[in-house]
Amino acid sequence: MTYRARIADRELVHRLDASGAVVIEGVKACGKTATARQVAASEVLLDSDENARRALAVDPALVLEGAVPRLLDEWQIEPAIWNHVRRAVDDRGTAGQFILTGSAVPADDIVRHTGAGRLTRLRLRPMSLFETGHSSGVVSLQQLLGGHSAARLESELPLSQLAEHIAVGGWPAHLQRSVNQSLQANRDYLNEIRRVDVARVDGVRRDPLKVGRFLHSFARHVATYAAASTMAAALNNHTADAYLSALERLMIIEDQPAWAPHLRSRSRLRGAPKRHYVDPSLAVAALRADPESLLRDLNLFGFLFESLVVRDLRIYAQHSDAEVLQYRDNTGLEVDAIVQRPDGQWAAFEVKLGTGMIDHAAANLLRFAARVDTSRSGSPAALAVIVARGYGYVRPDGIHVIPIGALGP
Repeated sequence: MTYRARIADRELVHRLDASGAVVIEGVKACGKTATARQVAASEVLLDSDENARRALAVDPALVLEGAVPRLLDEWQIEPAIWNHVRRAVDDRGTAGQFILTGSAVPADDIVRHTGAGRLTRLRLRPMSLFETGHSSGVVSLQQLLGGHSAARLESELPLSQLAEHIAVGGWPAHLQRSVNQSLQANRDYLNEIRRVDVARVDGVRRDPLKVGRFLHSFARHVATYAAASTMAAALNNHTADAYLSALERLMIIEDQPAWAPHLRSRSRLRGAPKRHYVDPSLAVAALRADPESLLRDLNLFGFLFESLVVRDLRIYAQHSDAEVLQYRDNTGLEVDAIVQRPDGQWAAFEVKLGTGMIDHAAANLLRFAARVDTSRSGSPAALAVIVARGYGYVRPDGIHVIPIGALGP
């Protein structure tokens, strides 16, 4: 299969130039190995190479020797290799020695050194609409954060196609599959998660039926602030903490943290995160839904569209060394996404499936911006409403309207 360029490709090269090793982390099947292979000079596949695992137990140098950068794929299967990589980086004293890829985060222990100053981490997610070729990318998030206005444009992405993109997801393997094949693959993927992976990640045997019910409950609460106890109701009040921890370590779910700016008003900030699968297609699979059922349930469609936008914003924001947060206070005021750079520059986004909600979303953004103490938190680089389709422009009140089919890094 021909490799489709990723936004993270350039970041990987830059990190290899600056660090002894790069750890590419991401959910299974998001394309970590293929991305690493674009720059790796040699490789060891620890998930399939039994001889390599045996050699690691006898003499780790046998596994680490090879042309660099050397790819150590699915390193978490043999966590002991972490310390050997760290020592090799120290001994060699040269950047770009190793690329480690992993689809699960091993439990921390006192033996494994943090790797600070030697290893750097790069997060890879499923592909954005820009990466799959379904967004033109003419509206750059990086430029918005720089204070530039978006050009006037029109993006035609019919709701039927958007529903397909949400249901299929950004999985590289699906680029060669039909919609029906992709839907079945996503359901099979979740079945493997509930039957095998959740138990494997921490060595605790779990009932696949209960895990499946939790995955279904989580899907029903995507893009909401649902507490773990709310989702645990599907398990007869069985605690959800262990399930959430396992799914986070597998990088299946990725909460959206709260933003805490300085406010002019006396409003009190709420710190609860918003719930998201790493790709909204997993929510569709957990609900056993399909594009047609999304079109019949526009409420669900709206939540999943917001989750799609958050996924893409995360990918684009990483390109600008930014993070994607959200805002909620005790008065009920909410903002779907806040993108903030380390220098404090930030932009706020509302997400609306239908263009009929643009006026309401714009008013919400202006009300929110008026509450932020800009003398301490800075003025917004942009306030924008992201919509499913239609025209992109800047309103007289300064609010950008951006179709998702035009957004890019």
